[in-house]
Amino acid sequence: MRLTEQIDMRQPRDTIREECEVLQINDNQLREIMNRLNKALLLGLGKETHSKAIVKCFITYIQDLPNGTEKGKFLALDLGGTNFRVLIINLGPNHFDMQSKIYAIPKHIMTGTGTALFDHIAECLANFMKEHEVFNERLALGFTFSFPLKQLGLTKGILERWTKGFSCSGVVGEDVVQLLKDAIARRGDISISVMGILNDATGCLMSCAHKKRDARIAVIIGTGSNACYVEKTDNCELFDGPPGKKELLINTEWGAFGDDGALDFIRTEFDRDVDANSINPGKQVQEKMISGMYMGELVRLVLVKFTKMGLLFGGRGSDLLFERGSFYTKYVSEIESDKPGDYTNCMDILEELGLSHATEADMAGVRHVCECVSRRAAHLVSAGMATLLNKMAEPRVTIGIDGSVYRFHPHFHSLMCEKIAQLANPGIVFDLMLSEDGSGRGAALVAAVACRERC
Repeated sequence: MRLTEQIDMRQPRDTIREECEVLQINDNQLREIMNRLNKALLLGLGKETHSKAIVKCFITYIQDLPNGTEKGKFLALDLGGTNFRVLIINLGPNHFDMQSKIYAIPKHIMTGTGTALFDHIAECLANFMKEHEVFNERLALGFTFSFPLKQLGLTKGILERWTKGFSCSGVVGEDVVQLLKDAIARRGDISISVMGILNDATGCLMSCAHKKRDARIAVIIGTGSNACYVEKTDNCELFDGPPGKKELLINTEWGAFGDDGALDFIRTEFDRDVDANSINPGKQVQEKMISGMYMGELVRLVLVKFTKMGLLFGGRGSDLLFERGSFYTKYVSEIESDKPGDYTNCMDILEELGLSHATEADMAGVRHVCECVSRRAAHLVSAGMATLLNKMAEPRVTIGIDGSVYRFHPHFHSLMCEKIAQLANPGIVFDLMLSEDGSGRGAALVAAVACRERC
């Protein structure tokens, strides 16, 4: 019997499983990824190698974590996507009160000028302060800015590049804190002291450290992906802040890991397709294998291939299935939330996509594809977490986690717990802690800690 005939006689289910093997990363590959990531981190931390490093390991200038003595009213501004939030937090002994409001950023502002963006933010800040009757008070503000940022101080950060669909002119290469201050000054009607700028990963760590004193790492697994951790100041060759403190928060910007080809040995045709059709080809390679902005599209591309191979839906797709971006990442979580043998969510989603002719075998195939893509993402994140745990060599560490993928996917937590335990050095104990609004709460805590240290 010829090989082609053998292939033709296989069940579609078996062929799907074989085809999906390219999406699986074994432990030897994960350990090689860890080795490469560790080397990338050292390059980012080094004074002579930082400029060419792919994983930048930016200095945050945050050297103090919350200790529970912070008190007062603080504002927070959380900018990291198509919406942003303004928060007011009232801290006291055993007291934490937080109120917030979400504001939209219209598409024309996301792709317009930086001046228009920061004027829009300042207007919303002013409206929020009026609504909460603090319009005439001078409040300290923590600013979460979840884009690649080179910090030159606690309140000075230069935007390296836009991500997440933003392309505002006049911002890349500029100090975003100063742009915010300028917009507030143009209004002249509110009084705000920007006490610190941070990204969502740093905010997540600050928020978790407020509750767990051993929180030392944070990772975001949402629209994008990033991680931060506590490093020994002596290892941070670029740090030029005040001497005397032994530790420093590092913003890794690890989404760019792989931009130099370090992950090419595990990338698939689907990863290359996603990358080629993104707004930043060749950039944020690891992020495109992990985050919610791309996970659904990865699944869709696999489903399209299997449909064209005749392995799914009797070879009959739909206009929506063949349309880029039509398979949302939330579908992955919903499909995997079905109990074994139950395809209720999967059936509803396939009907939305014009695939009402799908059989139960098709639904099983779709779920398997979702599981392979999400498991690969969880294992990549786990390899990164184990790399940081091994590098820090602390006996016990709480890892703060935030982001829609981790928060809503039914198995991401358990997949990470299992794989980190396999990859971390013996004797290291870790916990995974879901951050409670890290990017907002964390920003206010940065402001609170900065005020605490000044007193």
